[in-house]
Amino acid sequence: MSTSLTPRPGTTPMLSAQNIARYFDVSKPLLQRMIAREGKRTLRAVDGLSFDIPKGTTLSLVGESGCGKSTVARLVVGLYGTSGGRVMFDGQDLSLARADSKQRSRMQMIFQDPYASLNPRWRVVDIVAEPIRAFGLLDDKQAILRRVGELLTQVGLSPLDGSKYPHEFSGGQRQRISIARALSSNPEFLVCDEPTSALDVSVQAQILNLMKELQTRLGLTYLFISHNLAVVRQVSDRIGVMYLGKLVELAPAESLFSRPRHPYTRALMEAIPDLEMTGRKRIPVGGEVPSPISPPPGCTFHPRCPLANERCRIEVPLMTLAGDAMVACHAVEEGRDQEGRGALPR
Repeated sequence: MSTSLTPRPGTTPMLSAQNIARYFDVSKPLLQRMIAREGKRTLRAVDGLSFDIPKGTTLSLVGESGCGKSTVARLVVGLYGTSGGRVMFDGQDLSLARADSKQRSRMQMIFQDPYASLNPRWRVVDIVAEPIRAFGLLDDKQAILRRVGELLTQVGLSPLDGSKYPHEFSGGQRQRISIARALSSNPEFLVCDEPTSALDVSVQAQILNLMKELQTRLGLTYLFISHNLAVVRQVSDRIGVMYLGKLVELAPAESLFSRPRHPYTRALMEAIPDLEMTGRKRIPVGGEVPSPISPPPGCTFHPRCPLANERCRIEVPLMTLAGDAMVACHAVEEGRDQEGRGALPR
Protein backbone atom coordinates (compact mmCIF):
# COMPACT_ATOMS: atom_id res chain seq x y z
CA MET A 1 0.00 0.00 0.00
CA SER A 2 1.12 3.50 -0.77
CA THR A 3 2.00 5.66 2.22
CA SER A 4 2.27 9.03 0.49
CA LEU A 5 -0.33 11.65 1.24
CA THR A 6 0.13 13.50 -2.03
CA PRO A 7 1.14 12.55 -5.57
CA ARG A 8 4.81 12.37 -6.41
CA PRO A 9 6.31 15.71 -7.56
CA GLY A 10 5.72 16.27 -11.26
CA THR A 11 2.70 13.95 -11.45
CA THR A 12 -0.93 14.99 -11.78
CA PRO A 13 -3.37 13.29 -9.40
CA MET A 14 -6.25 11.47 -11.02
CA LEU A 15 -8.63 13.49 -8.86
CA SER A 16 -8.07 16.58 -6.72
CA ALA A 17 -10.76 18.10 -4.50
CA GLN A 18 -9.84 21.67 -3.62
CA ASN A 19 -11.78 23.10 -0.67
CA ILE A 20 -15.07 21.72 -2.01
CA ALA A 21 -18.33 22.54 -0.24
CA ARG A 22 -22.01 21.77 -0.71
CA TYR A 23 -24.75 23.62 1.15
CA PHE A 24 -28.49 22.91 1.00
CA ASP A 25 -31.21 25.44 1.71
CA VAL A 26 -33.57 23.67 4.14
CA SER A 27 -35.59 26.76 5.04
CA LYS A 28 -39.36 26.74 5.45
CA PRO A 29 -41.41 28.43 2.70
CA LEU A 30 -41.09 32.21 2.68
CA LEU A 31 -44.58 32.89 4.07
CA GLN A 32 -44.06 30.51 7.00
CA ARG A 33 -40.71 32.11 7.77
CA MET A 34 -42.26 35.58 7.72
CA ILE A 35 -45.02 34.51 10.10
CA ALA A 36 -42.58 32.76 12.45
CA ARG A 37 -39.98 35.52 11.98
CA GLU A 38 -37.34 32.98 11.13
CA GLY A 39 -34.34 33.37 8.86
CA LYS A 40 -33.00 30.97 6.27
CA ARG A 41 -31.59 27.63 7.38
CA THR A 42 -28.59 26.17 5.60
CA LEU A 43 -27.40 22.59 5.93
CA ARG A 44 -23.63 22.36 5.44
CA ALA A 45 -23.39 18.81 4.13
CA VAL A 46 -19.78 19.25 2.95
CA ASP A 47 -17.83 22.17 4.33
CA GLY A 48 -14.40 22.66 2.78
CA LEU A 49 -12.77 19.32 1.91
CA SER A 50 -9.42 18.99 0.17
CA PHE A 51 -7.70 15.78 -0.91
CA ASP A 52 -5.78 14.25 -3.82
CA ILE A 53 -6.06 10.72 -5.22
CA PRO A 54 -2.95 9.59 -7.12
CA LYS A 55 -3.52 7.41 -10.17
CA GLY A 56 -3.96 3.70 -9.47
CA THR A 57 -4.65 4.15 -5.74
CA THR A 58 -7.69 4.02 -3.47
CA LEU A 59 -8.79 6.76 -1.08
CA SER A 60 -11.58 5.80 1.31
CA LEU A 61 -13.79 8.24 3.18
CA VAL A 62 -15.34 6.96 6.43
CA GLY A 63 -17.51 8.40 9.16
CA GLU A 64 -20.88 8.15 10.85
CA SER A 65 -24.11 8.37 8.86
CA GLY A 66 -24.86 11.95 7.86
CA CYS A 67 -21.25 13.15 7.89
CA GLY A 68 -21.32 14.02 4.17
CA LYS A 69 -19.55 11.02 2.59
CA SER A 70 -22.16 10.29 -0.07
CA THR A 71 -22.50 14.00 -0.83
CA VAL A 72 -18.77 14.07 -1.61
CA ALA A 73 -19.28 11.12 -3.99
CA ARG A 74 -22.04 12.97 -5.81
CA LEU A 75 -19.99 16.16 -6.01
CA VAL A 76 -17.09 14.27 -7.54
CA VAL A 77 -19.17 12.71 -10.33
CA GLY A 78 -21.17 15.87 -10.96
CA LEU A 79 -24.57 14.75 -9.67
CA TYR A 80 -24.40 17.81 -7.38
CA GLY A 81 -22.82 21.13 -8.18
CA THR A 82 -20.38 22.58 -5.67
CA SER A 83 -21.29 25.53 -3.44
CA GLY A 84 -17.60 26.36 -3.27
CA GLY A 85 -14.22 25.03 -4.32
CA ARG A 86 -13.58 22.87 -7.37
CA VAL A 87 -12.95 19.29 -8.45
CA MET A 88 -10.03 18.66 -10.80
CA PHE A 89 -9.99 15.43 -12.82
CA ASP A 90 -6.63 14.58 -14.37
CA GLY A 91 -5.71 18.27 -14.26
CA GLN A 92 -8.97 19.58 -15.76
CA ASP A 93 -11.69 21.46 -13.88
CA LEU A 94 -14.75 19.19 -13.99
CA SER A 95 -17.14 22.14 -14.00
CA LEU A 96 -15.69 23.06 -17.41
CA ALA A 97 -15.85 19.50 -18.74
CA ARG A 98 -19.49 18.59 -18.13
CA ALA A 99 -20.30 18.55 -21.86
CA ASP A 100 -17.15 16.63 -22.80
CA SER A 101 -18.48 13.09 -23.21
CA LYS A 102 -15.01 11.64 -23.68
CA GLN A 103 -13.87 13.11 -20.37
CA ARG A 104 -17.08 12.04 -18.61
CA SER A 105 -16.74 8.45 -19.84
CA ARG A 106 -13.48 8.19 -17.90
CA MET A 107 -15.39 8.42 -14.59
CA GLN A 108 -18.19 6.15 -13.36
CA MET A 109 -20.03 5.44 -10.11
CA ILE A 110 -21.11 2.26 -8.33
CA PHE A 111 -24.14 2.92 -6.14
CA GLN A 112 -24.95 1.60 -2.69
CA ASP A 113 -28.13 -0.36 -3.30
CA PRO A 114 -27.95 -2.96 -6.09
CA TYR A 115 -31.71 -3.45 -5.77
CA ALA A 116 -32.55 0.19 -6.52
CA SER A 117 -29.78 1.16 -8.96
CA LEU A 118 -30.72 -1.31 -11.72
CA ASN A 119 -33.78 -0.73 -13.90
CA PRO A 120 -36.09 -3.71 -13.19
CA ARG A 121 -37.72 -3.43 -16.65
CA TRP A 122 -34.47 -3.75 -18.58
CA ARG A 123 -32.59 -6.92 -19.37
CA VAL A 124 -29.03 -7.09 -18.06
CA VAL A 125 -27.60 -6.74 -21.59
CA ASP A 126 -29.35 -3.37 -21.98
CA ILE A 127 -28.30 -2.20 -18.50
CA VAL A 128 -24.62 -2.96 -19.13
CA ALA A 129 -24.72 -1.63 -22.71
CA GLU A 130 -26.33 1.71 -21.77
CA PRO A 131 -23.04 3.63 -21.20
CA ILE A 132 -21.59 2.14 -24.39
CA ARG A 133 -24.49 3.57 -26.40
CA ALA A 134 -24.68 6.83 -24.42
CA PHE A 135 -21.03 7.66 -25.06
CA GLY A 136 -21.05 6.32 -28.63
CA LEU A 137 -18.22 3.88 -27.97
CA LEU A 138 -19.59 1.17 -30.30
CA ASP A 139 -22.24 1.31 -33.01
CA ASP A 140 -22.49 -2.25 -34.28
CA LYS A 141 -25.08 -4.30 -32.37
CA GLN A 142 -23.03 -7.50 -32.48
CA ALA A 143 -19.93 -5.67 -31.23
CA ILE A 144 -21.95 -4.28 -28.32
CA LEU A 145 -23.24 -7.77 -27.45
CA ARG A 146 -19.70 -9.17 -27.53
CA ARG A 147 -18.48 -6.35 -25.30
CA VAL A 148 -21.30 -6.94 -22.80
CA GLY A 149 -20.43 -10.64 -22.73
CA GLU A 150 -16.79 -9.79 -22.01
CA LEU A 151 -17.80 -7.45 -19.19
CA LEU A 152 -20.10 -9.99 -17.56
CA THR A 153 -17.35 -12.61 -17.73
CA GLN A 154 -14.91 -10.12 -16.23
CA VAL A 155 -17.06 -9.69 -13.11
CA GLY A 156 -17.68 -13.41 -12.64
CA LEU A 157 -20.99 -13.82 -14.45
CA SER A 158 -21.92 -15.61 -17.68
CA PRO A 159 -22.61 -13.89 -21.03
CA LEU A 160 -25.89 -15.85 -21.00
CA ASP A 161 -26.95 -13.80 -17.97
CA GLY A 162 -27.43 -10.84 -20.29
CA SER A 163 -30.86 -12.11 -21.30
CA LYS A 164 -32.15 -12.10 -17.72
CA TYR A 165 -33.76 -9.37 -15.59
CA PRO A 166 -32.29 -7.97 -12.33
CA HIS A 167 -34.89 -9.70 -10.12
CA GLU A 168 -33.47 -13.07 -11.18
CA PHE A 169 -30.19 -12.38 -9.37
CA SER A 170 -29.03 -12.23 -5.75
CA GLY A 171 -27.76 -9.01 -4.18
CA GLY A 172 -24.11 -9.88 -4.78
CA GLN A 173 -24.79 -10.79 -8.41
CA ARG A 174 -26.67 -7.52 -8.91
CA GLN A 175 -23.69 -5.60 -7.60
CA ARG A 176 -21.50 -7.46 -10.09
CA ILE A 177 -23.87 -6.26 -12.82
CA SER A 178 -23.49 -2.72 -11.48
CA ILE A 179 -19.71 -3.06 -11.64
CA ALA A 180 -19.94 -4.40 -15.22
CA ARG A 181 -22.09 -1.39 -16.17
CA ALA A 182 -19.57 0.98 -14.56
CA LEU A 183 -16.72 -0.65 -16.50
CA SER A 184 -18.52 -0.58 -19.85
CA SER A 185 -17.32 2.94 -20.75
CA ASN A 186 -13.66 1.95 -20.08
CA PRO A 187 -13.31 4.33 -17.10
CA GLU A 188 -10.11 5.13 -15.28
CA PHE A 189 -11.76 6.36 -12.08
CA LEU A 190 -14.59 4.77 -10.09
CA VAL A 191 -16.55 6.32 -7.23
CA CYS A 192 -17.84 3.51 -5.02
CA ASP A 193 -20.61 4.71 -2.69
CA GLU A 194 -20.86 2.02 0.00
CA PRO A 195 -20.98 -0.75 -2.64
CA THR A 196 -21.04 -3.58 -0.07
CA SER A 197 -23.22 -2.19 2.73
CA ALA A 198 -26.40 -3.88 1.46
CA LEU A 199 -24.71 -7.29 1.11
CA ASP A 200 -24.07 -10.22 3.45
CA VAL A 201 -20.61 -10.36 5.00
CA SER A 202 -19.43 -13.33 2.90
CA VAL A 203 -20.66 -11.63 -0.28
CA GLN A 204 -18.96 -8.38 0.78
CA ALA A 205 -15.60 -10.17 0.77
CA GLN A 206 -16.22 -11.50 -2.75
CA ILE A 207 -17.09 -8.05 -4.11
CA LEU A 208 -14.09 -6.42 -2.40
CA ASN A 209 -11.75 -9.08 -3.80
CA LEU A 210 -13.25 -8.53 -7.27
CA MET A 211 -12.72 -4.78 -7.03
CA LYS A 212 -9.10 -5.20 -5.93
CA GLU A 213 -8.48 -7.65 -8.79
CA LEU A 214 -10.03 -5.24 -11.32
CA GLN A 215 -7.96 -2.36 -9.97
CA THR A 216 -4.73 -4.33 -10.41
CA ARG A 217 -5.69 -5.62 -13.86
CA LEU A 218 -7.12 -2.39 -15.32
CA GLY A 219 -5.12 0.21 -13.39
CA LEU A 220 -8.24 1.80 -11.88
CA THR A 221 -8.34 4.60 -9.34
CA TYR A 222 -11.02 4.44 -6.61
CA LEU A 223 -12.79 6.82 -4.28
CA PHE A 224 -14.39 4.40 -1.81
CA ILE A 225 -17.16 5.58 0.51
CA SER A 226 -18.02 3.51 3.58
CA HIS A 227 -19.01 3.66 7.24
CA ASN A 228 -17.26 0.35 7.91
CA LEU A 229 -13.60 0.67 8.89
CA ALA A 230 -13.05 -3.08 8.68
CA VAL A 231 -14.13 -3.00 5.02
CA VAL A 232 -11.99 -0.05 3.95
CA ARG A 233 -8.89 -1.52 5.56
CA GLN A 234 -8.91 -4.23 2.88
CA VAL A 235 -9.07 -1.93 -0.12
CA SER A 236 -7.51 1.42 0.85
CA ASP A 237 -4.15 3.03 0.29
CA ARG A 238 -5.25 6.06 2.31
CA ILE A 239 -8.24 6.77 4.53
CA GLY A 240 -9.94 10.07 5.25
CA VAL A 241 -12.12 10.34 8.37
CA MET A 242 -15.05 12.75 8.09
CA TYR A 243 -17.08 14.45 10.80
CA LEU A 244 -19.90 16.93 10.15
CA GLY A 245 -18.87 17.66 6.59
CA LYS A 246 -15.15 18.10 7.30
CA LEU A 247 -12.06 15.92 7.16
CA VAL A 248 -10.57 15.44 10.63
CA GLU A 249 -7.82 12.98 9.68
CA LEU A 250 -6.19 11.77 6.46
CA ALA A 251 -3.54 9.08 6.68
CA PRO A 252 -2.10 5.97 5.03
CA ALA A 253 -4.37 3.01 5.80
CA GLU A 254 -1.97 1.02 7.94
CA SER A 255 -0.85 4.11 9.86
CA LEU A 256 -4.45 5.01 10.63
CA PHE A 257 -5.10 1.58 12.12
CA SER A 258 -1.79 1.26 13.96
CA ARG A 259 -1.69 4.84 15.29
CA PRO A 260 -4.94 6.82 14.94
CA ARG A 261 -4.33 10.42 15.96
CA HIS A 262 -7.64 12.31 16.05
CA PRO A 263 -9.83 11.52 19.14
CA TYR A 264 -12.79 10.81 16.84
CA THR A 265 -10.74 8.32 14.79
CA ARG A 266 -9.64 6.59 17.97
CA ALA A 267 -13.25 6.35 19.14
CA LEU A 268 -14.25 4.78 15.82
CA MET A 269 -11.47 2.23 16.23
CA GLU A 270 -12.85 1.36 19.66
CA ALA A 271 -16.12 0.34 18.00
CA ILE A 272 -14.50 -2.28 15.72
CA PRO A 273 -15.15 -5.84 16.99
CA ASP A 274 -11.83 -7.47 17.93
CA LEU A 275 -11.41 -10.87 19.60
CA GLU A 276 -8.05 -9.82 21.04
CA MET A 277 -9.75 -6.99 22.93
CA THR A 278 -12.24 -9.28 24.69
CA GLY A 279 -12.60 -8.16 28.31
CA ARG A 280 -10.86 -4.84 27.73
CA LYS A 281 -12.78 -1.74 28.69
CA ARG A 282 -13.87 0.33 25.69
CA ILE A 283 -14.64 4.03 25.67
CA PRO A 284 -17.58 4.76 23.34
CA VAL A 285 -18.11 8.12 21.67
CA GLY A 286 -20.25 10.16 24.05
CA GLY A 287 -23.18 12.35 23.13
CA GLU A 288 -25.03 12.78 19.85
CA VAL A 289 -23.83 14.06 16.48
CA PRO A 290 -24.69 17.80 16.34
CA SER A 291 -26.94 19.11 13.58
CA PRO A 292 -25.09 20.21 10.42
CA ILE A 293 -27.63 23.07 10.26
CA SER A 294 -26.22 24.59 13.46
CA PRO A 295 -22.80 23.00 14.12
CA PRO A 296 -20.93 23.87 17.33
CA PRO A 297 -18.38 26.71 17.19
CA GLY A 298 -14.68 25.94 17.09
CA CYS A 299 -13.94 22.26 16.62
CA THR A 300 -17.28 20.62 15.78
CA PHE A 301 -16.23 17.48 17.71
CA HIS A 302 -15.52 19.31 20.97
CA PRO A 303 -18.89 18.57 22.69
CA ARG A 304 -18.07 14.84 22.48
CA CYS A 305 -14.27 14.97 22.86
CA PRO A 306 -12.55 13.95 26.12
CA LEU A 307 -9.53 16.13 25.22
CA ALA A 308 -11.41 19.37 24.50
CA ASN A 309 -10.33 22.60 26.16
CA GLU A 310 -11.31 26.25 25.77
CA ARG A 311 -9.34 26.67 22.55
CA CYS A 312 -11.27 23.75 21.00
CA ARG A 313 -14.56 25.49 21.83
CA ILE A 314 -13.55 28.72 20.09
CA GLU A 315 -11.00 28.10 17.34
CA VAL A 316 -11.55 25.95 14.24
CA PRO A 317 -8.60 23.52 13.90
CA LEU A 318 -6.75 23.36 10.59
CA MET A 319 -5.31 20.26 8.95
CA THR A 320 -1.68 19.99 10.04
CA LEU A 321 1.00 17.36 9.49
CA ALA A 322 1.38 14.86 12.35
CA GLY A 323 3.89 12.16 11.37
CA ASP A 324 2.65 10.74 8.08
CA ALA A 325 -0.94 11.89 8.71
CA MET A 326 -2.85 15.13 8.33
CA VAL A 327 -4.95 15.89 11.41
CA ALA A 328 -7.34 18.73 12.32
CA CYS A 329 -7.04 18.69 16.13
CA HIS A 330 -5.70 21.20 18.66
CA ALA A 331 -4.95 18.38 21.13
CA VAL A 332 -2.70 16.62 18.60
CA GLU A 333 -1.04 19.91 17.65
CA GLU A 334 -0.33 20.69 21.32
CA GLY A 335 0.71 17.14 22.22
CA ARG A 336 -2.21 16.63 24.61
CA ASP A 337 -3.20 13.42 22.84
CA GLN A 338 -0.18 11.45 24.07
CA GLU A 339 -0.64 8.50 26.43
CA GLY A 340 -0.40 9.46 30.04
CA ARG A 341 -1.76 12.91 29.31
CA GLY A 342 -5.45 12.24 28.80
CA ALA A 343 -5.16 10.06 25.70
CA LEU A 344 -7.86 7.71 24.49
CA PRO A 345 -6.62 4.09 24.61
CA ARG A 346 -5.46 2.57 21.36
